[in-house]
Formats: sequence, structure tokens, C-alpha cells
Amino acid sequence: MTLTIINADKAHMRTAINLAQRGLGQTWPNPSVGCVIVLDDIVVGRGWTQQGGRPHAETVALGQSGDAARGATVYVTLEPCSHDGLTEPCAKALIDAGVARVVVGLEDPDPRVNGRGIKMLRGAGINVNVGVCASEAERVTSGFLKRNTDDRPLITLKFATTLDGRIATKSGDSKWITGDAARRSGHMLRANHDAILVGSLTALKDDPSLTCRLPGMFNRSPLRIVVDGRMRLPLTHNLVVGAPEIPTWLFTFSETCQNSGRRRAYQEAGVKVFDINPDENGYPDLKVLVGVLAEKGITRLLIEGGGIIASAFLKLGLIDEVFWYRSAKIIGNEGLPAIAGMGIERLQDAINMKTHYVERVGDDFVEQYSLTG
Repeated sequence: MTLTIINADKAHMRTAINLAQRGLGQTWPNPSVGCVIVLDDIVVGRGWTQQGGRPHAETVALGQSGDAARGATVYVTLEPCSHDGLTEPCAKALIDAGVARVVVGLEDPDPRVNGRGIKMLRGAGINVNVGVCASEAERVTSGFLKRNTDDRPLITLKFATTLDGRIATKSGDSKWITGDAARRSGHMLRANHDAILVGSLTALKDDPSLTCRLPGMFNRSPLRIVVDGRMRLPLTHNLVVGAPEIPTWLFTFSETCQNSGRRRAYQEAGVKVFDINPDENGYPDLKVLVGVLAEKGITRLLIEGGGIIASAFLKLGLIDEVFWYRSAKIIGNEGLPAIAGMGIERLQDAINMKTHYVERVGDDFVEQYSLTG
């Protein structure tokens, strides 16, 4: 394979990856996949997985390309599906379209696929190359991969703090720590996740809506999740009142769920209630919770607070990445910390993170980290 072809493959695959990013937060339980179809160095079709997971990216791209797909090269971020569902397998659709070559970013770990799509394509005489821009394709598919390999979603922890790591003053005043540009970036982060989670204290104190309030993007608001072991959330709360429009799930203790009247009131308001047992410390069992989310199809979970929830997820090793929005303000140690006590006494027991980038957003900064163990 010539250097020209290799470079062209990478360029088209990166276009497919960029397309896949457009579907993040909208396609669960399916992955967000990008697809580009190229004939004689001209892009004749492109697509990404649509809202709700269908149609698939390949179907959208083939719909654009029409007859021009015959003899073309297809770039797809994830192995085309090989199993019958609501529609025919994408691998079969590519075969029927007469494509000559398929370039795949990643093999699909879903047991229903797991190499079968590639095998089907090769069995039809189609040239298949796998692993082009694999690390980049893995990043955009990371939630789906995490759900299939670890039985939980990809979990992102998001903070907006002062320079000294405080999320509010000692009186609870927090509006606004960061500026408009940082808050817009934070809302885009919400739009790219399937669900957003807060603890009961944050929900009770702030009465948040947890929606995406960017112009024209309200319909990309994530599913809202509240961890409320005692079912203290008022029926007049924004997360309850708004449940018919943007779904709200409430996780509470099994013993609390015996209060059938309260449970029924939530359900009549449109809130879905899940019962969960406490862990050995008397807190909701978060490992069980994230397993339930995976069973329900959630692939990308965003945690927005508060400090107790952040600490609990970190202690359990359930955080995959952190987005830290930091303003150039200082409150002092009287302010409310972003992370509650961790009980760490030795530096060697500290949670280590890898820095991915630090970027200026208006007058503030956003930092992205991943956990290294």
C-alpha cells in the first residue's frame, strides 16, 4: 500500500470520526458511528448514526451515494454490524451496494458482531483493512466499548470551580463561578452524554434542570439521574416537573421504595424509580447503579456533583475522565470543596490522572484528564 493511499485513508477516517462525534449522547444503546464513501477521490456519501441509534451511519451514507457506491471505498469508524435487527445488517447493505473496499477503525466487541461483519465482507470478495486511526476511533466509541467490556458506561466527572477548587462560598453562593463561554462549553458536554447524574444534596440545594440550554439544542438534553436514597426530592422540583419532557430516573433505597405512595407520586409525575440496596457504608451502591445503567443501554454518563458523589465515584475507581472548568477566582478554605474527603493519608495512595489538554475558554480554563490508576 502506497504512502498516498495510507494518508488518504487516515484523512477520510478522521472525517468519519468527526461525523461520529455529532451523534454522541443521542444514539444509546447503539454506538455513534461515522461513515464516509469515496469514489475516485470524491466523497459521494457520508453519514453518522441518527438519534435513537437508527438508521446506522452506513445506511445514511449509502442513501446519499446511491449508485456511486459501486466500486467505492467505505470508511467506517466501527465494524459494520452483521446481525439482523430492525433493519438488515450493514455488512449486507455494503455488499449489495457493490463497494470494493471497506476501511474499519475498530472491530466491534458486541458479541453479536465481534469480527463477523468483517468476515462477511471478506467472504463477499471485498477488500477490508482494519485499524486505521484506531486510537482516535476508540475515543469516540469509548462509551459503547466500556459498556460491552466492563458492564458500565464511560463515566465523566465535571467540575466548575475557583482557582482553589471551590464550587461555592460558605453560604452556598455559586452563580456564577465561571463565565458565559465556559458554561456554554459545559452545556455542550451535557449534549454529548447519554445521561447526567447528581446527588440528592446538589439536587435539593440547586433545584437544577440539568438540560442543554444552548440555542436549538434543548432536544439534546441528556436523561437526568438523581441518587436520592430517602426520596426527599420534592414533587415541585424541576427534575420532577420536567420529567415528561426530559426523562428523570431516581435511584433510592429498597426500603424507602416500600413507601408506595411516594413512589406512585413520582411515577405519576413521569419519574422512573429504581430501588437499590445500600453498600457497607450505608450509601447507595454505586457499582450496582452503574451496572443498571449499562443494562438500560446508557453508554456515556456525566456526573455534575456534588462533592460527596464525586468522592464516592472516585474512591470506587469508577471515573474514567475529568473535565475541570476553572475560573481565576479565589474563595478560600471556607468555601465548599469540589470533592469531599477521600481519606487518603499517603501520597502514594493519591488518585493519579493524565493531562490531555488545557484550553482557555473565555476568561476561564478547561482541563481534561483521564484516570491512570
